[in-house]
Amino acid sequence: MIHALTLILACQLAGETLTRLFGWPVPGPVLGMAMLFALMLARPQLAGQVVPTGEGILRHLSLLFVPAGVGIVGHLGALGTYGAGLAVALVLSTVLGLAVGALAFVAVARLVEGGKPDA
Repeated sequence: MIHALTLILACQLAGETLTRLFGWPVPGPVLGMAMLFALMLARPQLAGQVVPTGEGILRHLSLLFVPAGVGIVGHLGALGTYGAGLAVALVLSTVLGLAVGALAFVAVARLVEGGKPDA
């Protein structure tokens, strides 16, 4: 388990280092995950060692949200002051995100249908 966790964290560190070094617009952990995936494809026995550790981390993922909850409770005064603005921003950004996604889907559907010959 320690070796698998070390490999996961080393890949994350390598990804973070590469993205900062070259200024790539990709999050370091995403690049690290891709590197870990490539390593597991190259050496399948490595996947057998990493998968149980990854499943254990995912099983307890809710523990990672505890610091966020503590931060919210620690700043309840600010939440009371800016809560309405935050709620409006959250709702509007969600609605706008859904609308843009739907419009993009419709535009791509029209492009795909436009390329097909009529039957």
